[in-house]
Amino acid sequence: MALKFNILNDKATVLVAPLDWGLGHATRCIPIVNDLIKGGYKVIIAASAQTEVLLKKEFPQLLFLQLPGYNISYTKNKFWLPLKILQQLPKIFYAIKTENKWLQQKIDEQKIDAVISDNRPGLYSKKAKCIYITHQLTIKAKLSFIENWLQKIHYKYINKFSECWIPDYEGENNLAGDLSHPQKLPKTPVQYIGPLSRFVKKELPVIYDAAIILSGPEPQRTIFENIILAQIKHTAKKLVLVRGLPNQPSNKKMNYPNVVCYNFLNSEELNNLLFQAKIIICRSGYSSIMDLEAVQKKAVIVATPGQTEQEYLAKTLAQKNKHIIAYQNNFDLLKYI
Repeated sequence: MALKFNILNDKATVLVAPLDWGLGHATRCIPIVNDLIKGGYKVIIAASAQTEVLLKKEFPQLLFLQLPGYNISYTKNKFWLPLKILQQLPKIFYAIKTENKWLQQKIDEQKIDAVISDNRPGLYSKKAKCIYITHQLTIKAKLSFIENWLQKIHYKYINKFSECWIPDYEGENNLAGDLSHPQKLPKTPVQYIGPLSRFVKKELPVIYDAAIILSGPEPQRTIFENIILAQIKHTAKKLVLVRGLPNQPSNKKMNYPNVVCYNFLNSEELNNLLFQAKIIICRSGYSSIMDLEAVQKKAVIVATPGQTEQEYLAKTLAQKNKHIIAYQNNFDLLKYI
């Protein structure tokens, strides 16, 4: 996908910094980084932990700066997740303040001309052109007054940026519904840039009955994996499982001859895999939704329990008949393969 960055000049130094809540923010930055490199920009990436590991495998030639993540913890029981997130708000606000101080220093040290922040609201500065990427102009909550309060806080930060990019289609044929198309937009200039994906459509022979792509925060990633593993032994269908663990060796041996398992695959390998499977089973995170849109594949999507954004996306896209919705608490692998 060709993007119109319009960032000063083709010799500019651009810092790209994705949020660390899952790997989706990092993966959707991959096409942006590729476009910047092709455009002649000097690209620096700010990341840490698994996000850094993933992006270093894609761009080993680039300079990486250590930028600590928010390190948000989640719950096993989805009903306690909203309270758990609210309890961590002071830590989130502190992280935002800390990353803003970090940015002011790095702009001077690295002579940074522009910043592309994927959902990191503290990465704004008057010393550089700062672009904020988000698909969540509406942050879904169980209660409308909390939803409005969260949007007000979010907009307060977004309006400190030079521009806001929305990775979705503008208009009715969008992917994110109310998330990307709120009743009221922020004051800063908004641009709908279309879905972002590192994948392209291919024609490859089908060799698997299903590809199961695990992703998202712990402990729910492991809980869903254990559900899958308990059901795999009841089928002889040929399956491939990608665990979404970039900091571990790629291959993982399984006790079942019909199952191939990888801890992690790079972009090209995963792109190919999507076309080698009859059906895809994955989370309903927005980056996964954009990837499915890019390859034009229908999937069984399973929201991370308690994540209101994923639950909303799954229901919205199932209603549009784009994907099949399933639920983790009663997930039945044999039903879909």
